[in-house]
Amino acid sequence: MSGMDGSGVPETAGVEVASSSDARGDNRHMPSKDCVAGINSALQHSTVRFLREQMEKAGCPVLPRMIRAMNCMSTNHNGSYGSGLGITVCCDHMRSQDEINQLLIHELIHAYDDCVVKNMDWKNCAHHACSEIRANHLSGDCHYKRELLRGFMKIRGHEQECVKRRALMSVKNNPYCSGTAAKDAVESVWDICYNDTRPFDRVP
Repeated sequence: MSGMDGSGVPETAGVEVASSSDARGDNRHMPSKDCVAGINSALQHSTVRFLREQMEKAGCPVLPRMIRAMNCMSTNHNGSYGSGLGITVCCDHMRSQDEINQLLIHELIHAYDDCVVKNMDWKNCAHHACSEIRANHLSGDCHYKRELLRGFMKIRGHEQECVKRRALMSVKNNPYCSGTAAKDAVESVWDICYNDTRPFDRVP
């Protein structure tokens, strides 16, 4: 998709914009054009650039057109990664540049796992749980300042609790994983996946 979509929003640097039927506004969050600008700014973020470079080396380049900006009208997530589909940024859930940066880093870790893990199967609860643990741990989603903003006040041990909580929440949303299966999957892969920092040398 190139040029302008039906809503008149320019697709800067090839980021795909939702059609006008999807692009319903929400005054509480950023307009679509600002969201697209934020995505293009995020593509210059050092961690985002590193992850894209590592994926290109692994044979899975993430082109800007593989990132879709749209209004998702969903209450349970602010973006997603789909194997073979790319990354969706839900503009109606974005309120700042930092949120866009974090979302892209998180979803790019999923994309990296999809690229390098042999026989990756998102219907497999353990596979999904491992990628969620890694994405929440390595993206900075569970930095204590972000946890404080979410209303979680615990300081000691907060990061691991946050990673486990957010990973479990995501896996429970997988239609192939019941609540019990999701919990068992997170627990079974926790040690190996929490300590797997690829493609980073250590936790950023």
